[in-house]
Amino acid sequence: MKSKMASSPFHHGERQVQEKLGVRDRMENFGKRVIRDYMPQQHREFYQQLPFILAGFIDDQGWPWASFLYGEEGFIQSPSDKTLELNAKIVTGEPLHEALNSKRHLALLGIDLPSRRRNRLSAAITEVQNQTIQLEVIQSFGNCPQYIQARQMIPHQHQEAPEQVEITGFNQEIGKLIAQSDTFFVASHYQNNSHELNSHELNSAVSMGADVSHRGGKSGFVRVDSDTTLTIPDYLGNFHFNTLGNFLLNPKAGLLFIDFDKGHILSLTGRVEILWESDELEYFDGAQRLWQFHLEKGVYLKYALPFKWQFEGYSPTTEVTGSWAQSDINKQNELQKDSWQQCAATKIVQESSSVKSVYLQAETGGLPRFKAGQFLTVKANINGKQQIRTYTLSSSPNDDFYRISVKDEAKGVFSSFLHEQLQIGDTLEFKSPTGEFYIDPDIDRPAVLLAAGIGITPMVSMARHIIQDAVRTRSIRQTIMVCSSHNIEKRAFFNELNALTAQSDGHLRIIWVVSNPESHAIEGKDYHVKGHISGELLQAILPIDDYEFYVCGPSDFTQSMYDISVALGVADKRIMAEAFGPASLQRQLSLPVDGVIAAPPAEEAIIEFSSSQFEQSWSKEDGNLLDFSEAHGLSPEFSCRSGQCGSCKVKLLEGEVHYKQNPSCSYDSDEVVLCCAMPARSSGVDEVKLRLAL
Repeated sequence: MKSKMASSPFHHGERQVQEKLGVRDRMENFGKRVIRDYMPQQHREFYQQLPFILAGFIDDQGWPWASFLYGEEGFIQSPSDKTLELNAKIVTGEPLHEALNSKRHLALLGIDLPSRRRNRLSAAITEVQNQTIQLEVIQSFGNCPQYIQARQMIPHQHQEAPEQVEITGFNQEIGKLIAQSDTFFVASHYQNNSHELNSHELNSAVSMGADVSHRGGKSGFVRVDSDTTLTIPDYLGNFHFNTLGNFLLNPKAGLLFIDFDKGHILSLTGRVEILWESDELEYFDGAQRLWQFHLEKGVYLKYALPFKWQFEGYSPTTEVTGSWAQSDINKQNELQKDSWQQCAATKIVQESSSVKSVYLQAETGGLPRFKAGQFLTVKANINGKQQIRTYTLSSSPNDDFYRISVKDEAKGVFSSFLHEQLQIGDTLEFKSPTGEFYIDPDIDRPAVLLAAGIGITPMVSMARHIIQDAVRTRSIRQTIMVCSSHNIEKRAFFNELNALTAQSDGHLRIIWVVSNPESHAIEGKDYHVKGHISGELLQAILPIDDYEFYVCGPSDFTQSMYDISVALGVADKRIMAEAFGPASLQRQLSLPVDGVIAAPPAEEAIIEFSSSQFEQSWSKEDGNLLDFSEAHGLSPEFSCRSGQCGSCKVKLLEGEVHYKQNPSCSYDSDEVVLCCAMPARSSGVDEVKLRLAL
């Protein structure tokens, strides 16, 4: 019978990090099942077919190092499930040469780059004889393939003679190698001398904390800050926190970079600092936290390996992470979010008989980030006049493009321009996406997406994001999407959404509802339900659960879906809605928004337009401030005219406003949404005055 771990498989540094990040109990139970003191048969077979292996160890001065070992086919053997023998070649100049003895622990990482498979173990050296290292396994466990870039190893005999360079700082050549890397290996260690552990733990790798691990990301994910300092993002992983747990108690690390094109090895050791909180995290996609490495010493071994590797592709999880260059672009885009930027149409697709999608790329830099469901404000010169509109993005935040999907309206100036005039290569201006209607794919509560007509666009973005984000988080938010259209000819994104459903492993379900299907349309194939979305339909397809509802479509549809959802017992706070059209959603609220009673509208007022330097009298019959300003020759930016997009926001310099309808867009206390606002009456003031930065 195989032995089991007598106590926790994690030392107290790992446990502290797990506790800090809220996964302690889950990982304790999981760890006891998957972390063993022997190797399963599949691990033994895996190690024996590897052409190389990574080792982590501590030198006599207490510095961690990561080392590269290789050999002829079958250089690793496993005589039993508790033992390994390595008939290995160690590169000349590697610090491991000076560290091999029978009293030392080694951490090993077996990694197969073509299949992106890896397993880890910690072991004690029992004997070293010539090139053979005999090991007794202490801990063994498997790892998922996250962030491993696929590569094929190619034998290669260097013409250049090997070179060994001792380093205490990063020169230009070394800095370039690091900055362009998409992979490195990190060794860490902690030796526990306290009395909190029992005798079993004190003689195990739990107490030693020896580890060597893989780190991967897009090229440029390691930043060279100076000639001795690197900053590195830490991504969502297996929650063991072996490396961070060691860092917490012994802030030292050994890093190993490989030049996969030339066969160089860069081996470094130094001190580390974990940055649990950092302003830079906001701009680095996928980063959970950062850590910095401060170089103590290192060795650069040029032309050290007799093989190279051919890059075959990023891991799917790597694809949804960032780089420091992209982080800088994200930060710059945030600073320019209220400025107009240039983009170009790169692709145009007919999605249905009335809907076209336009794919957009930034002309310089990268595209600002957004949340799934938000809209893009675009501007174009149409027939000699600047026109501004907002269109919901139908692309995902993980896509490297923007996609707006627009219905051809009979009298729509901008929609007609996009459908009939815009060509690939033409440019538009845009402002960073915004909007309060968006979904969080990481929430556990299941989501119901209800869409009619062109209201499907934010739902496509949400569905794409939920499926794509699952690659990073390894979990999918349960989602049911109900799409309504007049007939199948007007049904957009049918194939795309069905493909997403197939990818979701049952977590995304699409119900197609058609009110007037064509005679050739087949129920069960081209659509699921004939008619309209009703309370009875929702009751039939939704299991009893605590849902969040997302509703988008024409105003009457949105109001109807809201009323039906409330009647089904869904709380108002669980219903997110966005309507296309001038009418706003009438919610069933017991109090005014935020519990604040707004000031009543004024009968008359004096309005000063500070930027245009003139004053004008206003009366209640003049309507909202957007209509009033246009009537007096000004051209404020606008799009929806219903308080949804926020395009018409301006600074309020003096006075108060009354909102005839509450804007659904976000705005600050010193901002006015012109299309919804009127001057407000202030108590004790005879003459109402309003001053706007317009």
